[in-house]
Amino acid sequence: MSVPAADQLGPYRLLSRLGAGGFGEVHLALDPEGHTVAIKVLHPHVAADEAALARLAREVDTMRRVRGPHVAEVLDASLTGPRPYLVTRYVQGRSLGTVLAAGTALRGEELVRLARGLAEALATIHAAGVVHRDLKPANVILADGEPHVIDFGIACALDSASVTASGAVLGTPGYLAPEVLEGGEAGPAADVFAWGATMAYAASGRQPYGSGPAPAVAYRVVHHDPDLAEVPSWLLPLIEQCLRHDPAARPTTAELCARLGAAAPPPPPLAAERRRATDSVEPPTQVWRRPGRREAAGAVDDARARHRDKVRRRWVVGSGVVAGLVAAAVRQYVPEMSLLVLAAYGVGVLVDAGMGLAARARSRVVFDLVSGAGAVGLYAALIAVFSPFTLLLALATVMVVLVMVAFAG
Repeated sequence: MSVPAADQLGPYRLLSRLGAGGFGEVHLALDPEGHTVAIKVLHPHVAADEAALARLAREVDTMRRVRGPHVAEVLDASLTGPRPYLVTRYVQGRSLGTVLAAGTALRGEELVRLARGLAEALATIHAAGVVHRDLKPANVILADGEPHVIDFGIACALDSASVTASGAVLGTPGYLAPEVLEGGEAGPAADVFAWGATMAYAASGRQPYGSGPAPAVAYRVVHHDPDLAEVPSWLLPLIEQCLRHDPAARPTTAELCARLGAAAPPPPPLAAERRRATDSVEPPTQVWRRPGRREAAGAVDDARARHRDKVRRRWVVGSGVVAGLVAAAVRQYVPEMSLLVLAAYGVGVLVDAGMGLAARARSRVVFDLVSGAGAVGLYAALIAVFSPFTLLLALATVMVVLVMVAFAG
């Protein structure tokens, strides 16, 4: 069921194909308001399985309740008609699998952010009564150093004999827990196992159960210990506990978050009972109610706000460096202009700090004041160390580079 670019799917305009998996093709698309989203169009053999679609229809309302900064949440769905699809928030970045395939393990703060972010994501998913079942590096998108989990709940919802027989792989050996490989149920503990395997790969750059044919990897998961030789000592004990054969011996996601210093949402009462009750209900003809725009866009707005704050910080620092350099370069030739440049930058910083004060954003105010003081300090250091002619050459070089960047953009 390959969908051509620029095709229309319901109210969405498909732009380009992003990839494909066992259950469908993923496309970049625009919603009716012009926002980018990711759409998973289910493969024909999946769309033809009425039992699998009915189960997914029952699960999708629960999946929609999963909201968190590290989860690409479900925004919309249409599971009737010839081309069933799911719509999720689009996260622009690279998959963890692609990053690790280059042969470089994560270290330091990058590894800490990954461990905390994935633990928070799983805690959020489990709090809604959902099991991911297919957590692996390919289902983790890194954007600005932060992990975002995709495709949660789909593998579990589409677990049926006909889908499996049609070629879809329900989970990935090396990340599937041993109880699942032995025919048991995939519960939250199975996701914790997948967290441990994913983190072991990210920390060492090596698959904890090796590579090769899927049956061979699955055999090693069930019968052998993982290879954790290159995992840093601070993370090793936690990963060892997550990869225990007995699901009951693994930590919960709440315990993971507590040990990593991550935020964990409290589990809602009777989540499991709600899911069991939902499973027993006959699937409705109309399987989806489109969420309100305000609710669906909430997490997207949060991500955009973080991006705007990052851009603002870069502008404050960058303009401070340029202001300090300009003021130092022209000080001997046009002293008035030197003072004017510093004064203009200072006024801009104070205005931005005032806006931060009004918004009760203390960190923004502190950042602006420190940046202002840094620009003055840079100015003083430059005039003390370099000659006016050297500063003019440096200023000219900076201006040429800025012009080239502007035209290149």
